[in-house]
Amino acid sequence: MGKRRGRPTVVERWEAGEISEAEATELAREAVLRTLTAAPKSRAELARSLSRKGYPEHVIGAVLDRLTEVGLIDDASYAEMIVRTRHTERGQARRAISAELHRRGVDAETAAEALEQIDGDDERQAADELARKHVARSRGLDRDKRVRRAVGALSRKGHHPSVAFAAVKDALAAEGDDGDDVPFAEDEP
Repeated sequence: MGKRRGRPTVVERWEAGEISEAEATELAREAVLRTLTAAPKSRAELARSLSRKGYPEHVIGAVLDRLTEVGLIDDASYAEMIVRTRHTERGQARRAISAELHRRGVDAETAAEALEQIDGDDERQAADELARKHVARSRGLDRDKRVRRAVGALSRKGHHPSVAFAAVKDALAAEGDDGDDVPFAEDEP
């Protein structure tokens, strides 16, 4: 059997004279608007998406510039929304959110400004809440296992190990576990 060829890309259609540059630009604009209707995206994510679909770089730049100009693409607002939702709804720490913003193509300065929404007290409060949930879920298990699981869960959310251990220790203490028999990170030499 022969190899099946997919649909020609926009660049291939444009180079073959099947569509004009104006039509390619309009197709790119429509693609971005469909994407933004589904969910907000960063400018870099939209550029990667259009590039994968085969749009020429100069068309991508023109479309994204215009949509940025009219306010449909706003990396600062997008970053603030990501920070707010990841911290409030998922309990993620600044470190994890910063990594996600970087993966999504938000520049470092914009990400740093958005991350200013979260202070150390907010992070500790989120860690405490997550620790209480994870410790409560593991009642009946061995204490070492409860600590490992809860600290691991907080670490995956980007919380520093010392914050994670302190939050888990406090959550266990709230259950009446004094924690004298298992060393925590801050107790170790």
